[in-house]
Amino acid sequence: MTRNIERRGLLLVLSSPSGAGKSTLSRLLLDKDKNIALSISMTTRKPRPGERDGVDYNFVSIDEFERLVEQDGFLEHAKVFDNYYGTPAAPVERAMEAGRDVLFDIDWQGTQQLSQKVAKDLVRVFILPPSKPELERRLKQRAQDSAEVVAKRMSKASEEISHWDGYDYIIVNDDLGKAEQQLFAILQAERLNRERQTGLVSFVQEIIGED
Repeated sequence: MTRNIERRGLLLVLSSPSGAGKSTLSRLLLDKDKNIALSISMTTRKPRPGERDGVDYNFVSIDEFERLVEQDGFLEHAKVFDNYYGTPAAPVERAMEAGRDVLFDIDWQGTQQLSQKVAKDLVRVFILPPSKPELERRLKQRAQDSAEVVAKRMSKASEEISHWDGYDYIIVNDDLGKAEQQLFAILQAERLNRERQTGLVSFVQEIIGED
């Protein structure tokens, strides 16, 4: 007999410099585990080819974004490469109360803000590239950005990596399959955290009462 103990959902944060693999690992995890959903961020940047509003991001105007900031409607928000990004609070809280986990693909600034607001719900994972030359090769290989943008991202990478010690787990993405296994293991272990299993007290009392 399988017994599912009620639990509160967790917030799994993935951060890395651009090109280190967090977006790829996010997709792999979402395909593998149906009890975790990607937090859909709000942004003022323009959609990239293939991106869909309400699926990849909620694309909004600067005025609309700033109104929600004034209403304290974000768990976190930041300005990155001249564009605003943020996580609306309401849908995330609804998911956690229902026992569903939420995945965040955000930078260190957003992670710090989440830590200030919902620290007990957070599991923070930083993805490192195996080397700086490999990071640059990956950025050039994906052919999404101009040479100028690639150079800008590389200059910012060291600053982003310097915040690695603000995370609970570090994964070096030198092998995608291994990194995927490590990430899934972290998620599975954190789901068993005693404090997250809100139905554990009644479950244990039920077992004790069976004597």
